[in-house]
Amino acid sequence: MAQKKTKTKSFNTKFISFLWKSFASLVVLTILFLSSIKIGLWGKLPETTELENPKTKLASEIYANNGDILGKIFYQENRTNSKFEDIPNHLKEALVATEDERFKNHSGIDGRALIRAISRLGKDGGGSTITQQLAKNLFHREAISKTNRIIQKFKEWILAIQIEKRYTKNEIILMYFNTVPYGNSYGIKSAAKTYFNKNTRDLNIEEAAVLVGMLKANTTYNPIRNPNNSLKRRNVVLSQMLKNDYLNKTEYDSLKALPLKTNHNFIDHNTGMATYFRSYLSQWLKSWTRSYAKETGVKYNMYDDGLKIYTTIDPKLQAFAESAVSNHMAKLQEQFWNETKRRKRDPWYSEDSQGNQVYDPAYPNRMIKRSHRYRSLKKKYSDNDSIDYYLNLPIRTKLFSWNGEIDTVISPLDSLKYTKQILHTGFMSFEPQTGHIKAWVGGINHKYFQYDHVNKKSTRQVGSTFKPLVYARGLDDNKLKPCEIESTGPVIVAYGNGKEWSPSNSSKVPETVTFYEGLQKSINTVTARVMKRLGPNSAEIVKQTASKMGIDNSKFEPYPSICLGTMDISVFEMVSAYGTFVNQGTWVEPIFITKIEDKNGNVLAEFTPKKDEALRKQTAYTLCKMLEKVTMPGGTASRLRRNYSLPSKVAIGGKTGTTQNNSDGWFMGITPNLVSGCWVGAEERNVHFSNTRYGQGANMALPIFGHFMEQVYSDNSIQLGRGDFLSPDGSIPVEFDCQEYDSLENSLGNPDFNEIQDELF
Repeated sequence: MAQKKTKTKSFNTKFISFLWKSFASLVVLTILFLSSIKIGLWGKLPETTELENPKTKLASEIYANNGDILGKIFYQENRTNSKFEDIPNHLKEALVATEDERFKNHSGIDGRALIRAISRLGKDGGGSTITQQLAKNLFHREAISKTNRIIQKFKEWILAIQIEKRYTKNEIILMYFNTVPYGNSYGIKSAAKTYFNKNTRDLNIEEAAVLVGMLKANTTYNPIRNPNNSLKRRNVVLSQMLKNDYLNKTEYDSLKALPLKTNHNFIDHNTGMATYFRSYLSQWLKSWTRSYAKETGVKYNMYDDGLKIYTTIDPKLQAFAESAVSNHMAKLQEQFWNETKRRKRDPWYSEDSQGNQVYDPAYPNRMIKRSHRYRSLKKKYSDNDSIDYYLNLPIRTKLFSWNGEIDTVISPLDSLKYTKQILHTGFMSFEPQTGHIKAWVGGINHKYFQYDHVNKKSTRQVGSTFKPLVYARGLDDNKLKPCEIESTGPVIVAYGNGKEWSPSNSSKVPETVTFYEGLQKSINTVTARVMKRLGPNSAEIVKQTASKMGIDNSKFEPYPSICLGTMDISVFEMVSAYGTFVNQGTWVEPIFITKIEDKNGNVLAEFTPKKDEALRKQTAYTLCKMLEKVTMPGGTASRLRRNYSLPSKVAIGGKTGTTQNNSDGWFMGITPNLVSGCWVGAEERNVHFSNTRYGQGANMALPIFGHFMEQVYSDNSIQLGRGDFLSPDGSIPVEFDCQEYDSLENSLGNPDFNEIQDELF
């Protein structure tokens, strides 16, 4: 019996010893395993410097001139950081109550939560603390296997402890909210804007609970995609806040009874304000970051490094411009469809050898061969029959319309025929004294038509909007006086080696007019006579002036016909040039950025415009007064004052422009401190109105400026567009009120003479 007891005692001793040895071995193995993780045998851990300065991808932010965010530039992650003071207490309380109840009491790992998670096999949560989740957000990708996930968990423990040593609890909360993913939005600031269209500080308790609830599973509890799930999860978060004494029973009951309300603000590069401008700015920034890297050796990624770009865009004026474009272009497109229906044929034309318009039925087939779809079919099929079959095969397609997106079944060829008939526009407005661009509308819908019609590379024939630059050079060289009477009859302008050019007028005109009236009614032969007075090198002389006024002189050919605007120029350049008239003869380069900062607010670059003395002050002021006459009775832009609610005595001038066959309609508008320009036309010049009544600049482009200025003048908080044109110091030896001019104007009978015809070259 004693022997049996001895054996039992010996067995127990050995068993206990085995347990202790096993435990000790487990501890040693765990220490060795953790040490191996720490030294990087299972994958490198972040360096200490990375823990102290964690790197996250931050979207670059584009700011308007009043500090509002116009948009963001990001590739995959729309992430923006918040400040701690912007995070409301109830949002922090909702997070702690739901994700980590003992957050304030542990040092990175919550032992109780960990034991619960292991014993319950994760049914009541995974046991990860907020700090561990932060470690995962900052330094880990999703695990690709269960083994990797286990190793990753240990890494998160080590990192969590390191993070807790280096940061306060408030800093950890802030970093967590700035790094947590919400689908394509990263960080609480982006999420608040995306789902509730609010700043973080303005989130109420139930909204905060929705966003905290999403942390468990972004898609499952997404309030837009799965509102029922989101509502249930929101109430779970509220119950956790009740449990942890962040809410009382009365508050909980009232909040729980509220319906789920969202204000979805989907953010991408095709939505929001100033889409064309933001797109152009993105391309510009790519070039700027490359140049900056060459100059300084410091590289910035505009998608990830959280740059802050401060622009000159005025949100009010930008909204007015976009509204004016939408308002007018919808009506103009309807006019175009109606004309096409009346003519009972598609609106594409070409010119015969005599310059007459002829219907061009082959146009769509030529255009389709430029398309990506045609090139793809060409690679796939060698025979034209197969290509034609698929080009005429109806497929599901979404098309743009002013009444909303059209989801239809249509062939690629018919889709092209529809799309080619859409009219486009480009509008820009800037303050000529500072060079600050206030509004930039590059087209009608960035989702469907991404080509920008404002920037310098986007050029179209400018027609008669170029004539004021010709008059400016004539005035600057003292070759004419505004009240001087000139013949409107045929004129021959010599150039080159004995070459001659003779223009014609688009409609019946008086035999003689003043130069005032010549510009007011846009009479071609009068402009040609200005060129003749400039001498045989008139084209070169005008080119010099245009170059000083910001227009690329490579666009000019050495022919006097340039006086009628035969060359292609951008909206950007034309607005820039007209700013010279308003700014007393000094050209100021339009700019759209004032400064760029890094994510910490350090200024990387500041921008100021270039300047050039292009005209005498007297010349510039005279042109302003001449352009005012264009908007008065008898001028090609008289409908501006007649049809739009503008102040009766406002100082405003303008110039219409219409190119051959009504392919391009232009309007340039000036006020004492706001200059705007607008082009309207189809993508291809073969597509246009058949008659000048609808195809002239006064009908195609002027209404956009009219609607825009109506809104500007109706807002008394806006000081732009007001006042008088600034006259030069001292007396001006120019007579502005010509008796001869008045008598001629009264003798015409029809106050809108030539407006219906407009000016053609």
